[in-house]
Amino acid sequence: MRSKLTIIGAGALVAFLGLSLIARADTISYADAVTTLAKSCGEDIKKVCSGLNLGNNAIADCLQKNSAKVSPACTSTLAGVIASIKQRQAAQIAYYTVCRRNMATTCKGVKGDGNMLSCLIKAERMTGPKCTQAITDAGWR
Repeated sequence: MRSKLTIIGAGALVAFLGLSLIARADTISYADAVTTLAKSCGEDIKKVCSGLNLGNNAIADCLQKNSAKVSPACTSTLAGVIASIKQRQAAQIAYYTVCRRNMATTCKGVKGDGNMLSCLIKAERMTGPKCTQAITDAGWR
């Protein structure tokens, strides 16, 4: 009976965490990605990827290449971090297209990319959910 309750409780926790992640579409910054990977994968990095630099995706590539030797927790964390970084990069690329109409109306006459972004962030209530989400996912809010 106790094991059934444990399984049900664990399932409820996983469902809750999954829903909270879906509701919050923020992406992870590069600095937070490094911190997250260091916490979850530190021992694995020391064991199978020691001596590699952070740049050029060397550690992530090493962890993926040596996935059979890497802990399941690290593998899971790495997959989540990679997905979040890809989402951030895609949002940064799509930002102009998604927010173009708001740029032309809400921020008409604003010059410069940084000023345009500042205008859209200040006018969040008028930009609409897609533009607002693109800015958030791009990591600019």
